[in-house]
Amino acid sequence: MGHKEDLLEGAKSCLLEKGYARTTARDIVAASGTNLASIGYHYGSKDALLQQAFLALTEEWGERVSPGGGEEERAALPADPYARFHAVWAQVIEAADASRPVWKLQTEVVTRLDDDEKLREAIKEPQREGRLGMAESLLGIDPEADPEKARVAGLLCQALATGVMIQWMVDRETAPTADDLTAGLKVLMGEQ
Repeated sequence: MGHKEDLLEGAKSCLLEKGYARTTARDIVAASGTNLASIGYHYGSKDALLQQAFLALTEEWGERVSPGGGEEERAALPADPYARFHAVWAQVIEAADASRPVWKLQTEVVTRLDDDEKLREAIKEPQREGRLGMAESLLGIDPEADPEKARVAGLLCQALATGVMIQWMVDRETAPTADDLTAGLKVLMGEQ
């Protein structure tokens, strides 16, 4: 890896260990084995590097919990919508413990958005793309074939993921399971 990649990996490590507010440029340099000048040269500023590292971590989380990006993996999911929903959310919930550091970071970043316009602007478009990615990878909805369906399904997936992960962070014993989420969906649909 070159300095740019080393910096990104170092920043990701620092974000997960120290959080957004407590990560310094010196922390990143120490974790990456690079130098302070490399941050400015490759990213412009520590904040720009942290934004990129944060986005990379959230993208990696999405890849980790997704049933797979290929058509073959998505085709292996159950055809029944409730069974598919259950399978997908079982996979997301199974990753809850491993996802905890990323969600802890996510909640910190959300609390910074009112005071950090650059950070808010930096994550707006990736958040929109993430919604579409969730619709495609979790539900098999092609955003190009049906953009509106993918948009609304992605909004629901994103809202569910955030709510589920926060509940797991607060109290894993009463946090929803895939069975709970599927039963709740059936109640909302008037089928239970």
